[in-house]
Amino acid sequence: MESDASTNAGSAGRQAVVLLSGGLDSMVVAGLAREAGYVLNALTIDYNQRHRREIDAATVIAGHLGAARHVVLPLDLRRFGGSALTADIAVPKGGVGADIPVTYVPARNLVFLSLTLAWAEAIGARDLFIGVNALDYSGYPDCRPEFIAGFQDLARLATKTGAQGEEFVVHAPLQHLGKDDIAREAARLGLDPGMSWSCYDPTVDGLACGLCDSCRLRRDGFARAQLTDPTVYAA
Repeated sequence: MESDASTNAGSAGRQAVVLLSGGLDSMVVAGLAREAGYVLNALTIDYNQRHRREIDAATVIAGHLGAARHVVLPLDLRRFGGSALTADIAVPKGGVGADIPVTYVPARNLVFLSLTLAWAEAIGARDLFIGVNALDYSGYPDCRPEFIAGFQDLARLATKTGAQGEEFVVHAPLQHLGKDDIAREAARLGLDPGMSWSCYDPTVDGLACGLCDSCRLRRDGFARAQLTDPTVYAA
Protein backbone atom coordinates (compact mmCIF):
# COMPACT_ATOMS: atom_id res chain seq x y z
CA MET A 1 0.00 0.00 0.00
CA GLU A 2 1.38 3.40 -0.97
CA SER A 3 1.15 5.98 1.79
CA ASP A 4 2.53 9.06 0.02
CA ALA A 5 1.56 9.90 -3.54
CA SER A 6 4.16 12.66 -3.76
CA THR A 7 7.03 10.15 -3.50
CA ASN A 8 5.70 7.75 -6.09
CA ALA A 9 8.38 7.62 -8.79
CA GLY A 10 7.44 7.38 -12.45
CA SER A 11 3.84 8.54 -12.05
CA ALA A 12 3.97 11.44 -14.52
CA GLY A 13 1.29 11.01 -17.15
CA ARG A 14 -0.10 7.80 -15.66
CA GLN A 15 -3.85 7.41 -15.34
CA ALA A 16 -5.34 7.28 -11.85
CA VAL A 17 -8.90 6.96 -10.60
CA VAL A 18 -9.61 9.17 -7.60
CA LEU A 19 -12.64 8.54 -5.40
CA LEU A 20 -13.88 12.12 -5.05
CA SER A 21 -16.68 12.60 -2.54
CA GLY A 22 -16.42 16.39 -2.45
CA GLY A 23 -15.19 16.45 1.14
CA LEU A 24 -11.95 18.00 2.36
CA ASP A 25 -10.07 14.70 2.50
CA SER A 26 -10.93 13.61 -1.02
CA MET A 27 -10.07 17.08 -2.35
CA VAL A 28 -6.61 16.92 -0.79
CA VAL A 29 -6.04 13.38 -2.08
CA ALA A 30 -6.96 14.49 -5.60
CA GLY A 31 -4.58 17.42 -5.22
CA LEU A 32 -1.78 15.08 -4.12
CA ALA A 33 -2.41 12.80 -7.10
CA ARG A 34 -2.24 15.77 -9.45
CA GLU A 35 0.94 17.01 -7.75
CA ALA A 36 2.51 13.59 -8.30
CA GLY A 37 1.81 13.89 -12.02
CA TYR A 38 -1.13 11.56 -12.44
CA VAL A 39 -3.88 12.15 -14.98
CA LEU A 40 -7.00 12.44 -12.83
CA ASN A 41 -10.14 10.46 -13.49
CA ALA A 42 -12.55 11.47 -10.73
CA LEU A 43 -15.32 9.15 -9.55
CA THR A 44 -18.16 10.49 -7.41
CA ILE A 45 -20.84 8.12 -6.15
CA ASP A 46 -24.31 9.64 -5.91
CA TYR A 47 -25.67 7.15 -3.40
CA ASN A 48 -28.84 9.15 -2.69
CA GLN A 49 -27.41 10.47 0.55
CA ARG A 50 -29.19 13.07 2.68
CA HIS A 51 -28.06 16.02 0.56
CA ARG A 52 -26.29 16.83 -2.71
CA ARG A 53 -23.86 19.46 -1.47
CA GLU A 54 -20.92 17.05 -1.55
CA ILE A 55 -21.72 16.04 -5.12
CA ASP A 56 -21.86 19.68 -6.19
CA ALA A 57 -18.56 20.26 -4.40
CA ALA A 58 -16.98 17.28 -6.16
CA THR A 59 -17.94 18.76 -9.53
CA VAL A 60 -16.27 22.05 -8.63
CA ILE A 61 -13.13 20.32 -7.34
CA ALA A 62 -12.82 18.05 -10.38
CA GLY A 63 -13.03 21.06 -12.66
CA HIS A 64 -10.54 23.06 -10.62
CA LEU A 65 -8.00 20.23 -10.64
CA GLY A 66 -8.39 19.63 -14.36
CA ALA A 67 -9.69 16.08 -14.17
CA ALA A 68 -9.66 14.38 -17.56
CA ARG A 69 -13.03 12.85 -16.72
CA HIS A 70 -15.48 13.17 -13.87
CA VAL A 71 -18.07 10.43 -13.58
CA VAL A 72 -20.97 10.90 -11.16
CA LEU A 73 -22.30 7.39 -10.77
CA PRO A 74 -25.83 6.86 -9.40
CA LEU A 75 -26.20 4.15 -6.77
CA ASP A 76 -29.33 4.31 -4.63
CA LEU A 77 -28.23 3.04 -1.22
CA ARG A 78 -31.49 4.34 0.26
CA ARG A 79 -32.94 1.09 -1.04
CA PHE A 80 -30.82 -0.61 1.66
CA GLY A 81 -30.96 2.05 4.39
CA GLY A 82 -29.20 1.17 7.63
CA SER A 83 -27.52 4.56 8.12
CA ALA A 84 -28.44 8.10 9.13
CA LEU A 85 -27.12 9.14 5.72
CA THR A 86 -29.39 6.80 3.75
CA ALA A 87 -32.50 6.46 5.92
CA ASP A 88 -34.81 8.58 8.05
CA ILE A 89 -32.55 8.37 11.09
CA ALA A 90 -31.44 11.48 12.94
CA VAL A 91 -27.80 12.49 12.49
CA PRO A 92 -26.10 12.51 15.92
CA LYS A 93 -25.19 15.99 17.11
CA GLY A 94 -23.83 15.30 20.60
CA GLY A 95 -20.13 15.04 19.80
CA VAL A 96 -17.69 12.47 18.49
CA GLY A 97 -18.02 9.29 20.53
CA ALA A 98 -16.07 6.05 20.94
CA ASP A 99 -18.63 3.83 19.21
CA ILE A 100 -19.24 3.53 15.47
CA PRO A 101 -22.02 6.08 14.86
CA VAL A 102 -25.23 5.62 12.88
CA THR A 103 -23.73 7.74 10.10
CA TYR A 104 -21.73 4.63 9.13
CA VAL A 105 -23.04 3.41 5.77
CA PRO A 106 -22.75 -0.40 5.63
CA ALA A 107 -19.66 -1.43 3.64
CA ARG A 108 -19.61 1.94 1.84
CA ASN A 109 -15.87 2.15 1.15
CA LEU A 110 -15.79 -1.49 0.08
CA VAL A 111 -18.58 -0.83 -2.43
CA PHE A 112 -17.06 2.46 -3.59
CA LEU A 113 -13.54 1.08 -3.99
CA SER A 114 -14.94 -1.86 -5.95
CA LEU A 115 -16.49 0.60 -8.40
CA THR A 116 -13.25 2.61 -8.47
CA LEU A 117 -11.37 -0.59 -9.28
CA ALA A 118 -13.82 -1.52 -12.03
CA TRP A 119 -13.38 1.84 -13.76
CA ALA A 120 -9.61 1.70 -13.31
CA GLU A 121 -9.42 -1.69 -14.98
CA ALA A 122 -11.70 -0.55 -17.80
CA ILE A 123 -9.48 2.42 -18.69
CA GLY A 124 -6.15 0.73 -18.04
CA ALA A 125 -5.33 2.60 -14.84
CA ARG A 126 -3.44 0.82 -12.07
CA ASP A 127 -3.58 3.49 -9.38
CA LEU A 128 -6.56 4.13 -7.12
CA PHE A 129 -6.74 7.03 -4.67
CA ILE A 130 -9.01 7.27 -1.63
CA GLY A 131 -9.14 9.87 1.16
CA VAL A 132 -9.59 7.68 4.23
CA ASN A 133 -7.71 8.41 7.42
CA ALA A 134 -7.47 6.50 10.66
CA LEU A 135 -6.83 9.32 13.15
CA ASP A 136 -9.44 12.09 13.10
CA TYR A 137 -12.49 10.16 11.94
CA SER A 138 -15.63 8.65 13.41
CA GLY A 139 -14.35 5.12 13.91
CA TYR A 140 -15.60 3.66 10.64
CA PRO A 141 -14.05 0.19 10.12
CA ASP A 142 -13.61 0.77 6.38
CA CYS A 143 -11.15 3.60 7.04
CA ARG A 144 -8.54 1.38 8.72
CA PRO A 145 -5.14 0.57 7.16
CA GLU A 146 -6.02 -3.13 7.36
CA PHE A 147 -9.00 -2.56 5.10
CA ILE A 148 -6.97 -0.67 2.49
CA ALA A 149 -4.23 -3.32 2.48
CA GLY A 150 -6.84 -6.09 2.28
CA PHE A 151 -8.62 -4.44 -0.63
CA GLN A 152 -5.38 -4.11 -2.56
CA ASP A 153 -4.87 -7.87 -2.18
CA LEU A 154 -8.47 -8.44 -3.25
CA ALA A 155 -7.98 -6.27 -6.34
CA ARG A 156 -5.26 -8.64 -7.51
CA LEU A 157 -7.47 -11.69 -6.98
CA ALA A 158 -10.69 -10.26 -8.41
CA THR A 159 -9.54 -8.85 -11.75
CA LYS A 160 -8.31 -9.98 -15.15
CA THR A 161 -5.46 -7.53 -14.73
CA GLY A 162 -4.41 -9.21 -11.49
CA ALA A 163 -4.73 -12.68 -12.99
CA GLN A 164 -2.32 -11.58 -15.73
CA GLY A 165 0.28 -10.62 -13.16
CA GLU A 166 -0.21 -6.86 -12.97
CA GLU A 167 -0.77 -5.02 -9.72
CA PHE A 168 -3.18 -2.32 -8.63
CA VAL A 169 -1.99 0.15 -6.00
CA VAL A 170 -4.47 1.67 -3.58
CA HIS A 171 -3.09 5.03 -2.45
CA ALA A 172 -4.33 6.33 0.88
CA PRO A 173 -1.91 9.22 1.48
CA LEU A 174 -3.95 10.68 4.35
CA GLN A 175 -4.14 7.39 6.23
CA HIS A 176 -2.07 8.52 9.20
CA LEU A 177 -2.78 12.26 9.15
CA GLY A 178 -5.01 14.20 11.50
CA LYS A 179 -7.50 16.77 10.26
CA ASP A 180 -5.06 19.55 11.14
CA ASP A 181 -2.42 17.94 8.91
CA ILE A 182 -4.98 17.56 6.12
CA ALA A 183 -5.95 21.23 6.42
CA ARG A 184 -2.25 22.15 6.17
CA GLU A 185 -1.88 19.98 3.07
CA ALA A 186 -4.80 21.78 1.45
CA ALA A 187 -3.04 25.08 2.14
CA ARG A 188 0.30 23.80 0.85
CA LEU A 189 -1.35 22.57 -2.35
CA GLY A 190 -3.02 25.95 -2.83
CA LEU A 191 -6.50 24.45 -2.61
CA ASP A 192 -9.41 26.53 -1.38
CA PRO A 193 -11.10 24.49 1.39
CA GLY A 194 -14.27 26.41 0.61
CA MET A 195 -14.64 24.22 -2.50
CA SER A 196 -15.16 21.17 -0.27
CA TRP A 197 -18.14 20.20 1.85
CA SER A 198 -18.10 18.09 5.02
CA CYS A 199 -21.43 18.47 6.85
CA TYR A 200 -23.70 15.45 7.06
CA ASP A 201 -26.86 17.42 7.79
CA PRO A 202 -26.97 20.95 6.34
CA THR A 203 -29.73 23.32 7.39
CA VAL A 204 -32.64 24.21 5.12
CA ASP A 205 -30.89 27.47 4.23
CA GLY A 206 -27.73 25.65 3.17
CA LEU A 207 -25.44 26.14 6.16
CA ALA A 208 -23.26 23.44 7.67
CA CYS A 209 -24.90 22.28 10.89
CA GLY A 210 -21.71 22.63 12.94
CA LEU A 211 -22.70 19.83 15.31
CA CYS A 212 -22.41 16.53 13.42
CA ASP A 213 -19.20 14.49 13.74
CA SER A 214 -17.93 15.61 10.36
CA CYS A 215 -18.41 19.32 11.14
CA ARG A 216 -16.79 18.95 14.55
CA LEU A 217 -13.76 17.12 13.17
CA ARG A 218 -13.31 19.60 10.34
CA ARG A 219 -13.67 22.70 12.51
CA ASP A 220 -11.35 21.31 15.19
CA GLY A 221 -8.76 20.38 12.54
CA PHE A 222 -8.64 23.88 11.09
CA ALA A 223 -8.45 25.36 14.59
CA ARG A 224 -5.51 23.11 15.52
CA ALA A 225 -3.80 23.98 12.23
CA GLN A 226 -4.41 27.69 12.97
CA LEU A 227 -5.97 28.08 9.54
CA THR A 228 -9.23 29.72 8.52
CA ASP A 229 -12.09 27.38 7.66
CA PRO A 230 -14.34 29.29 5.24
CA THR A 231 -17.32 27.08 6.07
CA VAL A 232 -20.27 28.97 7.54
CA TYR A 233 -21.66 26.94 10.45
CA ALA A 234 -25.16 27.26 11.82
CA ALA A 235 -23.96 26.37 15.33
